[in-house]
Amino acid sequence: MRLEDAVPKAGSRKRRRRLGRGISAGQGASCGKGMRGQKARSGRSTRPGFEGGQNPLYRRLPKLKGFPLVNRKQYTTINVGKLASCSANTEVTLDSLQKAGILTSNNGPLKVLGDGELNVPLQVKAAAFTQTARSKIEAAGGSCQTIDAKNKTSGKTQETQTEQD
Repeated sequence: MRLEDAVPKAGSRKRRRRLGRGISAGQGASCGKGMRGQKARSGRSTRPGFEGGQNPLYRRLPKLKGFPLVNRKQYTTINVGKLASCSANTEVTLDSLQKAGILTSNNGPLKVLGDGELNVPLQVKAAAFTQTARSKIEAAGGSCQTIDAKNKTSGKTQETQTEQD
């Protein structure tokens, strides 16, 4: 015989506890709730989430939009439409865009986004591209080259690294 076999017979019902009906009923006077206190009173003892005065979990967690990422990737973003002002067949990098005055800040590696139109062919070197940005650059006759953000100073790209390996 196992513990899970110890079940009441089919159709049998256990009688309910008759609280506060004298000591012969087994739950007389304080009804098994002890002597006084918050949990001895009628009604619900505490509200859901109550932790005995400690700041509850729902107040310890951030209020909106989940948890922030600890090591979030920061990118300097630019839309394809801004690259249209560059002359044809030029190499576009984060440094060249800053020298040209198209970008004024450097918040990390360059990421090209797909908003806007592009008609001139460009050789764009960036850490990341969106799918629409990549398709618009290649449709204009240009090329997209993904640069590894860590090896930015050495100028190596992911494509050339995979060929060497």
